[in-house]
Amino acid sequence: MANVVVVGAQWGDEGKGKIVDWLSERADVIARFQGGHNAGHTLVIDGKVYKLSLLPSGIVRGGKLSVIGNGVVVDPWHLVMEIDKLRGQGVDITTDNLMIAENASLILPIHGELDRARESQNSIAKIGTTGRGIGPAYEDKVGRRAIRVADLADETTLVTRVDRLMGHHDALRRGLGVEPIDRDALLAALREIAPKVLPYAKPVWKVMTDARRAGKRILFEGAQGALLDIDFGTYPYVTSSNVIAGQAATGVGLGPTAIDFVLGIVKAYTTRVGEGPFPAELFDADGERLGERGHEFGTVTGRKRRCGWFDAVLVRQTCATSGVSGIALTKLDVLDGFKTLKICVGYDLDGVRMDYLPIAANQQSRCTPIYEEMDGWSETTAGARSWSELPAAAIKYVKRIEELIHCPVALLSTSPEREDTILVTDPFAD
Repeated sequence: MANVVVVGAQWGDEGKGKIVDWLSERADVIARFQGGHNAGHTLVIDGKVYKLSLLPSGIVRGGKLSVIGNGVVVDPWHLVMEIDKLRGQGVDITTDNLMIAENASLILPIHGELDRARESQNSIAKIGTTGRGIGPAYEDKVGRRAIRVADLADETTLVTRVDRLMGHHDALRRGLGVEPIDRDALLAALREIAPKVLPYAKPVWKVMTDARRAGKRILFEGAQGALLDIDFGTYPYVTSSNVIAGQAATGVGLGPTAIDFVLGIVKAYTTRVGEGPFPAELFDADGERLGERGHEFGTVTGRKRRCGWFDAVLVRQTCATSGVSGIALTKLDVLDGFKTLKICVGYDLDGVRMDYLPIAANQQSRCTPIYEEMDGWSETTAGARSWSELPAAAIKYVKRIEELIHCPVALLSTSPEREDTILVTDPFAD
């Protein structure tokens, strides 16, 4: 059976939640493979809104297994809070439909404290972090001093890991003028949360391997977007993990042959939250209109998103680095009513035309967009469920995007409702 990876192909906020929910009905297993609770997914099902940031989107559907893989950094307190919140909305969450990788690293309160202290004192160039400790948690993972889910079950190991962690963090905290870690309080908090988290801990790599051998359909769910990838994003204004599709297999303990189709989620225009370069950003009435019509505020942070025209250069680049098989184009309806639309088809860098975004940060900041103009449409695309319901100008816009990014449209989303989707290519087709 086909296994599908869903990745954001811009800076996040592309509408992955709805698409994953739409696909999850046909999947057996939905697995998160990277990130933490710094990225939000909003699902609208039968008029009811669910806001997720750590749990896989499939958790709201009965009869599915939701998995948090080893590539995710897990804040156990937030996890328990999110579970309780969804249960309050009538979602059934048990150890039968939710599993967490035993080798997933934990986000501790000290990670958030360090994250916020660094950002508040960085007067040179703020990264725009959410302050939730994701970066410091990944640092500890790579530095081989992280506390992992399985460690909560072993008191001796837990104490040893906390002491090792303190040796590193207290030195950093002194330099930032932050009080030393309260060892006893941290250990007490971990002991208290352990019994609420450990029942979900499983050898996810084995569960996923068994599911694949049994012919189960697996949906790999990423967070953020490819332009925030630690290697291929707009560094240093990026997240602290690999976001591109190649991480999907590693992040749950499978090999690359487990991936059959990569679906890149692409918004019909461009948005970004936080700091960093954004060549096609708009500072005029059109930018304001996109933000207002698209309700462009972060699910987790509530921060207003920066808005701009569709940047085909960036999406072509991310489709290449993630090996995207087809895209899901979202929020086309936000463009309804614009008399003229623009698409960024290249950059001018000091008089030289570029067909990709350079890696060097100073060059990225000097790139100015080269636009191609297209006629807009006055009719509505909202709620369309077939090509015949779309205005001719809207179809022309979609087809031009396909040409520019060298990748076909597999799905077209015309509203937040899951059924308002036009299927072109079935990602789960064998």
